[in-house]
Amino acid sequence: MRLEAALPIIEKIIGIPFSELYSSGELKDIKIAKGNTGKLLEKIIGLPPGNTLKDFEDGELKTNKCDSKGNPMETMFISQLSKRFDELLDLNLSFEDSWIYNKIKRLVYVPVVKVDKNPNNWYFLGFKFIEITHDSKLFAQLRDDFNQIKIKIIEDVEKNDKYIHTSSGKFIQIRTKDAKPYTPIKSKILNREVSNKNFAFYFKKDFMRAIYP
Repeated sequence: MRLEAALPIIEKIIGIPFSELYSSGELKDIKIAKGNTGKLLEKIIGLPPGNTLKDFEDGELKTNKCDSKGNPMETMFISQLSKRFDELLDLNLSFEDSWIYNKIKRLVYVPVVKVDKNPNNWYFLGFKFIEITHDSKLFAQLRDDFNQIKIKIIEDVEKNDKYIHTSSGKFIQIRTKDAKPYTPIKSKILNREVSNKNFAFYFKKDFMRAIYP
């Protein structure tokens, strides 16, 4: 499915309470995992379940908790680290050639207003579609962040305690994302574990503020 087919569908559900969009069973399940809100949006759009890098053929869909004015209240997940870790040990890997940039370079961001603990009252705010082109300030900052994080990872596994740790730039960061039983990250290049838990890339709140002022 392409973005041009999805955007009109998202436009039609802006501001409609979840109680009018979803069944009581769906709203019960939405509380179980943070990512269920995004999955329910994908269901309305008609995106088939899958395990591809991007949600659409030509872009990525992201939802995140916000207040009624669109101010972000949480960081926003981008991608797991475990299966791609060794790519980050390559000093020649540029941001523009990374799977992270490939995933986010055409992005539909849909804030979700969770006004209280009752998901019946939640609703989607107006979406923002962005293309992160090579000549943009957004690209430049994300590239700097990515390179900074990559250097920190290499320092951690080679010079410090041999394990990776939380690392942040202005717009993106890596930190743990795991639940028991934990999934350690093992480097094939180093032939050892580099973390006893899985990590992931996240957008920081400053990124959402930058694209959704």
